[in-house]
Amino acid sequence: MVKTPDELALMRLSGRLLASVFEMLDGQELAGMSTLGVNDQVERFITEDLAAHPASKGQYGFKYVLNCSINHVVCHGVPDPDEIIRDGDIINLDITLEKNGFIADSSKTYLVGEVAPAARRLVRVAQEAMWQGIGQVRPGAHLGDIGFAIERHAKRNGYSVVREFCGHGIGRAMHEEPQVLNFGRPGTGMKLREGMVFTIEPMINQGSRKVSTERDGWTVVTNDRKLSAQFEHTVAVTKTGVEVLTLRRDERPMQAAG
Repeated sequence: MVKTPDELALMRLSGRLLASVFEMLDGQELAGMSTLGVNDQVERFITEDLAAHPASKGQYGFKYVLNCSINHVVCHGVPDPDEIIRDGDIINLDITLEKNGFIADSSKTYLVGEVAPAARRLVRVAQEAMWQGIGQVRPGAHLGDIGFAIERHAKRNGYSVVREFCGHGIGRAMHEEPQVLNFGRPGTGMKLREGMVFTIEPMINQGSRKVSTERDGWTVVTNDRKLSAQFEHTVAVTKTGVEVLTLRRDERPMQAAG
């Protein structure tokens, strides 16, 4: 749960490498690609360009290196050669990377082409909700502070927060303690200590928070088929606050504003 300075240095490297995967994807034209094509491109980049390992592949029997969740898919979407990303879609790409035995985990919801204003707003608020949660991280704060900030921001903007899935500790294993819920009460839950590393990953729905898992055993969808958006970062508790280990260059202004 609490990482040593040497372990944090290795996690920082994994985080930087994972951020570069998203920066590579930022330059791609996703419209017209299959979700399996995106998966294969990411796998090549991680293994060949970064000399790292896609940590999701083989985890829990999963065959791919990422989850791709389009529009009303909340999370855990499975890459498919017949699933084509189209202009106007929103798609969450959730990717893990392991280097030197330590794992980083991050996701981003992409706007593909000309996206409707209502979908753009949902994606923006989902990203803001993640940063609201990150902004609570410091020694002595509580996990409940993070969840409360996330849900408050979502609800103020007319959205709901999925409760069945949450952030988690991370390090040598992809999923470690503690669970980091996206709802909660201030001052409750585990107290944060310097050296803790975990993910913050709110899933924000346009309509009801109710979700269900499809017959493939992986894909989670909104019951009302309204849109869902997610963002995720791996963060470390520092002596004075928080370090976002998977921070991308385009997000530095957001971090400064928070």
